[in-house]
Amino acid sequence: MSESNLKHDLPSVSGQFQIAGQYRSASPYGNGHINDTYAVVSERDGRPVRHILQRINHNVFKNPVALMENVERVTAHVRSKLAALNAEDLDRRTLTLVADRSGRNWHVDAEGNHWRCYLFIEKATTYDQPENPRQAFAAARAFGEFQKHLADLPLPRLNETIPNFHHTRSRFDALRAVIEKDPCNRAAGVKAEIEFALRQESVVDVLLREQASGALPERVTHNDTKLNNVMIDDATGEGVCVIDLDTVMPGLALHDFGDLCRSACRPTPEDERDLSKVEMRMDMYEALVRGYLKSANDFLSPREKDFLSFSAALITFEIGIRFLCDHLEGDRYFRIHRVNHNADRARVQFKMMESFMRHEKAMDAAVRNVRAES
Repeated sequence: MSESNLKHDLPSVSGQFQIAGQYRSASPYGNGHINDTYAVVSERDGRPVRHILQRINHNVFKNPVALMENVERVTAHVRSKLAALNAEDLDRRTLTLVADRSGRNWHVDAEGNHWRCYLFIEKATTYDQPENPRQAFAAARAFGEFQKHLADLPLPRLNETIPNFHHTRSRFDALRAVIEKDPCNRAAGVKAEIEFALRQESVVDVLLREQASGALPERVTHNDTKLNNVMIDDATGEGVCVIDLDTVMPGLALHDFGDLCRSACRPTPEDERDLSKVEMRMDMYEALVRGYLKSANDFLSPREKDFLSFSAALITFEIGIRFLCDHLEGDRYFRIHRVNHNADRARVQFKMMESFMRHEKAMDAAVRNVRAES
């Protein structure tokens, strides 16, 4: 895409941040569903230097300033923990915000858009699906370490950037409400998917009941642990940095592990139309368990570990009903690229949920084996 076709004045926006060097170019970067993300290239001392420039989607994140307060606190705390461990290359191991000309870590343009800028993490790659179990292990270990670093984040409690984000009952009730209203007359076209979703109500409150009883503690969690939210070092294969921190807020550790399973155990793209290809991969699941417990074992409670396998099915179902709900509402949340795109995404999630449920005994056995080794 040429710069003349970009919908934002990126030379002007990038000039509002303390980026050393001369602006040269910008282009869309990544495949996120929510924010507008660009790689900006500047020339400094005769060499190109890249930054990530993002416009926060204020239709999804209603309070961008509260969101950025979270990002500031989380990145600073993770950096301090890494520094205490004498970790090298800190600018690659956590996101680094670049301040704007006024000294804030975000900028508001003339149209009211909120922007932020990060140092670009070079020589690392993100993957939508793992190419091998080693990548799954690395990503799970990185997310576990991220939770571990934030386990002692001091008060106050982080802002909830999207209230009830992983509150499965709220998501289920919202789906049921939009089915009844059917505002875009789409319900008839996804009748089978609606019937499947409504049959799963018995799983909706399981983790919520455990949390309400005190058995599952509230933690600082990422809440969007897709595999492509960990950058994998090109040379070492290590999960070097956890990215996309917009939904870092209070939550359950199990939500993070379950969402990682949802993306990393799926052998197909998220919007695969041939559902015969959609089946969970046990080798990837075993690698996730080993990687996650490698870093998270010491701070997780026994009860949290008991629900690791269940969390994969639950969060996959939750994301499925979110896709289905968005389809019925007219695709207001997730960016789409074709007709019925969110319906296709929902079908994949429901097929994966079924697969997780069929393999529940084997998944539980994998967790028991790793726990026994710890």
